[in-house]
Amino acid sequence: MNRTQLKRSNILRMALANNSDSADPDGHGETFLLRAVRIAAVVALYWFISITMVFLNNYLLDNRELDAPLFVTFYQCVVTVGLCWLLQSLSSFCPGLISFPELRFDLKVCREVLPLSVVFIGMITFNNLCLKHVGVAFYTVGRSLSTVFNVLLSYVVLKQGTSFKAILCCGVILGGFWLGVDQEGVAGSLSWTGVCFGVLASACVSLNAIYTKKVMPAVDDNIWKLSFYNNVNACVLFVPLIIVFGELGHVASFSLLTDLKFWGMMTLGGVFGFAIGYVTGLQIKYTSPLTHNVSGTAKACAQTVIAVVYNSSSKSLLWWTSNMMVLGGSSAYTWVRGQEMKRVSPKIPQDSAKEKLLPAEKSNMAV
Repeated sequence: MNRTQLKRSNILRMALANNSDSADPDGHGETFLLRAVRIAAVVALYWFISITMVFLNNYLLDNRELDAPLFVTFYQCVVTVGLCWLLQSLSSFCPGLISFPELRFDLKVCREVLPLSVVFIGMITFNNLCLKHVGVAFYTVGRSLSTVFNVLLSYVVLKQGTSFKAILCCGVILGGFWLGVDQEGVAGSLSWTGVCFGVLASACVSLNAIYTKKVMPAVDDNIWKLSFYNNVNACVLFVPLIIVFGELGHVASFSLLTDLKFWGMMTLGGVFGFAIGYVTGLQIKYTSPLTHNVSGTAKACAQTVIAVVYNSSSKSLLWWTSNMMVLGGSSAYTWVRGQEMKRVSPKIPQDSAKEKLLPAEKSNMAV
């Protein structure tokens, strides 16, 4: 009888152990199903915000009557600054509901962040100009050289070497880029202006990552403080650029300047631009940098397909091949770098590995 009770107690203990293993590793008692649903919801949110942001920016920049891409970008920076102040205020009133760092304008911090802000302006401006001239369908290929510039600038600026496998992945990306440019030319829809802006945007993305790493200590390593000071500087720097490039006259003569729908779309674009930074970090937090890159690659494929279907375009097999080469090469590069980091630091916890991922690699994840 005692043996039978002992066996039953062992079985009960094993059952309880199995149930505890299926719970959330963080100790919140969350089942695997709930975790899977949460991850799926985060990924779906990332896809929705990222794809919507690209199409919304394309809609705003493709306006024939308002040829003022700098003004559109400037307004999005203003919205970001406003949202930072709003979230800070809500955080002080509802600290248990919203967590946001306290923002106090410091001129010294602004000066320290200024070099990054100059690169940041180039990045978002060239990115929007590329989107304006090439459209959404070719946007993935046109903006595909960020990884290549990351490798080049890491070697030139940071003196960091790159493995043969990583260089091979960059070769695949370059091949896909040139094939895509060639196929756009064959189709008669190639814009060399858009391609040049895409290359410049890719270079600025890598420079932005390098400078971000340098100025993070000035903002206490807080990404929201960095976003605030970066966009404050950008708002100030955009004003003379808008005047010099003659966009002030275009804005003043715009017929929809008092139209609430136009300003609603402009504000929505700024909100989505602000939100993409949050959902990107959220997806990395609940998955991993590698999974985020896979998600970003799949999102870019879906985005390209949606654009082709929406515009009722007909693309050749080689054109689709160029997209697959770019996306496949980018994903392979991130996987190779992830494997290299594991070999160098095999005992680093997963959460620490996410934080140690280079900013340049985070920015290359098809956001």
